[in-house]
Amino acid sequence: MSVLNRINAKLDAMAPGDREIGQYIVDNPDQMLRLSTAALAAEIGRSQSSVVKFSQKLGYASYQELKLAVSEAKAQEWQVPAGVIHGSIEVGDNYQVILKKLIGSKLLSMQQTVAANSERIISRTLELLDGARRIHLVGVGASSLVARDFSYKLMKLGRNVLHDSDSHIQMANVSTLGPGDVLFALSYSGASIETLRIAELARKRGTMVIAVTGLHDNPLSRVADIRLYTVADEERARSSSITARDAQLTLTDLLFILLVQKQPDANDYVHNSEAAVSVLKADRAS
Repeated sequence: MSVLNRINAKLDAMAPGDREIGQYIVDNPDQMLRLSTAALAAEIGRSQSSVVKFSQKLGYASYQELKLAVSEAKAQEWQVPAGVIHGSIEVGDNYQVILKKLIGSKLLSMQQTVAANSERIISRTLELLDGARRIHLVGVGASSLVARDFSYKLMKLGRNVLHDSDSHIQMANVSTLGPGDVLFALSYSGASIETLRIAELARKRGTMVIAVTGLHDNPLSRVADIRLYTVADEERARSSSITARDAQLTLTDLLFILLVQKQPDANDYVHNSEAAVSVLKADRAS
């Protein structure tokens, strides 16, 4: 039973204040996913603490966990494309079934991630990146790969970008940051010790911190000035952070495309980059 159905089923038995909150969530789940506790409280005329307590009464440790449950409920309403299966990949699955389940998990993760981030937050993130003196990208493991990919894209636009896979070098680089710079930190768990320490140092130096992390409450999200959320079904792909990586790439690709639209000379930069690389390709072919 989805959380939306559970809330709807309990509405009549709820206290008046909780009923108002529950009714709003049931009637406006997409809007609720874009609202903070304070924004939702203001929307329905209740206190912020009442929204948190409502989440806890439903069995969730925080409002963010309730949002994750609502996001998952909405995702189940999403029409899975023909030939695609959403379900756990089992040891006995054949090639075709594995392929369909893998595609289904990836699509679901991307759809949930888009739903979990409001246009307002994306726009604010875009403003910070566009106005940053320097952008430092940080992540470990699979998140480091996404950080590297995003750094290459930003460099194509002529942005001053710092990225290194070595956490010691990342920490040293962050020690040179200050006001006007931006730290873009990726960690689905939000508990990667290297990423967390780097983010904490960046905050101490007056640098704006953008975190790309899971919906659950975590140390990195508490340090960040801006939080972008990724939704990943890691239970279905234990061998590596497959869906978490896809969710992160969805956000970074979206930000890159929006920056290209925003930057007047973006196409010139991209063209110059392609032209420079084409010379190397021509030399290799000859």
